[in-house]
Amino acid sequence: QVRLVESGGGLVQAGGSLRLSCAASGSISSINTMCWYRQSPGQRRELVADITRDGRTNYVNSEDGRFAISRDNAKNTVYLQMSSLKPEDTAVYYCNADIRRLGLGGTWNYWGQGTQVTVSS
Repeated sequence: QVRLVESGGGLVQAGGSLRLSCAASGSISSINTMCWYRQSPGQRRELVADITRDGRTNYVNSEDGRFAISRDNAKNTVYLQMSSLKPEDTAVYYCNADIRRLGLGGTWNYWGQGTQVTVSS
């Protein structure tokens, strides 16, 4: 089995920072693209950023510059550093990854359970 476990969410004041982590564990051969999504109440889940295995990054709001995605392949972990947080960043943040499992062909897509980020004004 494979699990993605997020951590690092919480309550922060506007202008503050948080660092989210997502660790993958289980029968993993390799991990391709890793992503962060978020979902606010009543809204669709939306992509925030993604990063390939070799470190190429993509941001949905690239002009924003407030978020930075990174990963540690040795730890099977992806991070999201969030700064200058705004109340509108309040959401459940989800990790997503394309994973090649040991002993199985193909690439499998997995989601974490989500971590709540609340930004107060």
